[in-house]
Amino acid sequence: MKNLKLIPPLKDNIWGGTKLKKAYNKNFGMERIAETWECSVHPDGSSQVVSGEHTGSTLDRVIDEYPEYLGKNNVNGFPVLIKFIDAGDDLSIQVHPDDEYAHIHENQNGKTEMWYVMEAEENTTLVYGFENKFSETDIRRAVSDGNIMNFLHYEEVHKGDVFYIPAGTVHAIGKGMLIAEIQENSNITYRVYDYDRTDENGNRRELHTEKALDVMNFAPAPETMSYDDYYECSDYSSKTLCSCRYFTTEKINVKKTYGFDVCDDSFQVILCIDGTGTVKNNDSEVSMIKGDCIFLPANIGRIEVNGNAEFLKVKC
Repeated sequence: MKNLKLIPPLKDNIWGGTKLKKAYNKNFGMERIAETWECSVHPDGSSQVVSGEHTGSTLDRVIDEYPEYLGKNNVNGFPVLIKFIDAGDDLSIQVHPDDEYAHIHENQNGKTEMWYVMEAEENTTLVYGFENKFSETDIRRAVSDGNIMNFLHYEEVHKGDVFYIPAGTVHAIGKGMLIAEIQENSNITYRVYDYDRTDENGNRRELHTEKALDVMNFAPAPETMSYDDYYECSDYSSKTLCSCRYFTTEKINVKKTYGFDVCDDSFQVILCIDGTGTVKNNDSEVSMIKGDCIFLPANIGRIEVNGNAEFLKVKC
């Protein structure tokens, strides 16, 4: 069984930027790139395998043929979608539904997510919940009057910050941010406000006011998670960034070598955010540079990462 190096489908939304092209090896001939879906089997865009015996196939087809790659924890299907997001402009004020609402109304999963800030320009801010607790009547009136921005909570953002965004939390990524996003396997977004922007044809993007109000939590966002498991030795350091019912994300800084086991309970994913290195097991070895994503099938065994690199490690 081999490590599966992936390349992503690209999304060219109107707010996209150029950081992924210039610094993260995503130069695919597009003027701007808003999102790269680094590890995805979603119908709106599946990653493609570029290493090992599955080279040339999409990840969704590989998982269809080898469901055991997901592991015992994931018998109900592929649980996550892992992205890079480059905000060349502010994203819309938006909210995502929980699983129950999404299954009934959209025939998809809901969308709880986390963000790891890889880059942030000076004075960049994001929207993270409301400034105070409000009623649905308050927010409905604010949306109708066009002054929803006055009710939101803003946080200044810095490289290395982590935000946990449970379903129902109103939020918006701010201009100048480049993030890694780990989320449920879903593509549902309910836009509340989009700054009256228009597309290249002069059309305003659709808003989803009623559905957004149906699922919205009218309270401030929860406190950012914090974990006391930082570990450092001469070869590497590790730290848990987020752990919820859908995924656990660790940040690993390899100075020389780092080893871990991928057992039969779940696959794992490596998302390289800086540096270079190699990822190997008994059957295969692949190189990685900043921007690369590697899928490790469940029960692949011992993995060794060598080099000088930072990466996020995701397990479900």
